[in-house]
Amino acid sequence: MISPSPMPPWEPLAEDALLLRFGEVIDAALNARVHAAAALLRHQLHGVECVPAYASLLLRFEPAQWEPTAHASSWQRVAEAVRAVLQMPVPVQENPREVELPVLYGGDCGPDLATVASYAGLSEAEVVARHCAGRYRVAMLGFAPGFPYLLGLDPALASPRRAKPRLSVPAGSVAIGGQQTGVYPQALPGGWQVIGRTPLSLFDMRAESPARLCPGDGVRFRAIDQAEFARLSAMPEADR
Repeated sequence: MISPSPMPPWEPLAEDALLLRFGEVIDAALNARVHAAAALLRHQLHGVECVPAYASLLLRFEPAQWEPTAHASSWQRVAEAVRAVLQMPVPVQENPREVELPVLYGGDCGPDLATVASYAGLSEAEVVARHCAGRYRVAMLGFAPGFPYLLGLDPALASPRRAKPRLSVPAGSVAIGGQQTGVYPQALPGGWQVIGRTPLSLFDMRAESPARLCPGDGVRFRAIDQAEFARLSAMPEADR
């Protein structure tokens, strides 16, 4: 059961978009509120797309279904519908998935592992152990299609971004930027500290669900060796 919650401040973004602002910081409890609201609205407000971020929720709607009246704009009509939903406790069956990502840490796959270890005052093996011990949650997808921003990083592993970003970070690279960790879904420019790489594809336009991870999913990392990395890389994508 999701308890009633107050209507957060909102603002129109486009003729078919409304943004709810729950706060201004990166915080696990705040992000949980965003996901709870998204789950409730998906359950009750059909035809409205919910796109969660760290502390906000984007709502996309079809303007023809929310035509303005003499007393309310389309955005106001959507906002009032959202307010009504958030004020009613409604049972929502939410079973977050937990996805395991195998990762080859260090070496060519993790060229910044030693740098993170130095910042943390730990050995490289301790960094790997702590990174794998975390229970992460996909706070949002952003930056590029399928890029997961993960909450749950051990504070001891927080590391500043690189002074000089790389022009191309290989697909599957697992990296740390500040207090966040994430995975590059394609070869992309990036300034996070790369500590490993997964052989799994995180985004495939040919798939029915292109993104392997979705907002709200749980994520665990599992350290693998070079042999398992090669074996998984050689498998058909559908079997990995």
